[in-house]
Amino acid sequence: MPTLILVRHGRSTANTAGVLAGRTPGVALDERGAEQAAALPGRLAAVPLAAAVSSPLQRCRETLRPLLAARPDLPLHTEERISECDYGDWAGRKLAELADEPLMTVVQQHPSAAAFPGGESMRAMQARAVDAVREWNARIEAEHGENAVYVMCSHGDIIKSLVADALGMHLDLFQRVHADPCSVTAIRYTRLRPFLLRLGDTGDLAPLAPREPAPDEGGAAGGEADAAVGGGAGAP
Repeated sequence: MPTLILVRHGRSTANTAGVLAGRTPGVALDERGAEQAAALPGRLAAVPLAAAVSSPLQRCRETLRPLLAARPDLPLHTEERISECDYGDWAGRKLAELADEPLMTVVQQHPSAAAFPGGESMRAMQARAVDAVREWNARIEAEHGENAVYVMCSHGDIIKSLVADALGMHLDLFQRVHADPCSVTAIRYTRLRPFLLRLGDTGDLAPLAPREPAPDEGGAAGGEADAAVGGGAGAP
């Protein structure tokens, strides 16, 4: 199955303002975020990409723009299910102000029980994102083969929830995962289980390029064992 490269959007104006952006329209990359996005094509230069999938929100589309300019043949798809969590009435509010809300303790300590007023629950957020990734994995494999690599640009809580799913972690533990703006998290999916190859990586990504199998490798068992020791798409 494919390798998924998850990119968190670059630093945004909401990040620097300390605001919970959610799905608020018009939240763009700030100057640092634009620099991070501009560096992404170079970081991924050695990795063949079958497709790019983006959250519909502006800051994600802006993050992928330099990569798409560098690879004009790379198809871009918009996926609503990897959009930011719907924070409802909390969207647009200062994080410092929200820290005093009783619900924030639940969000941090027991997120599987958290539902945002006027928005969605964190369980629903994870479920839609996982469903989206599973369907994209099947689509990419059918169109480009089992060793394909594709990139998906999304948001911090979405990426953390996908990592939790890949590691078999309960959602209540997902706040222990961290992904910086414009960092890369890579997950190699196989028939039996996923493998986390990168988490919040801000450096060289060349090892994520698939390698040619050795002549004596092959078959499902060989590929599974290869992934388990960090081969295939790249070493963890």
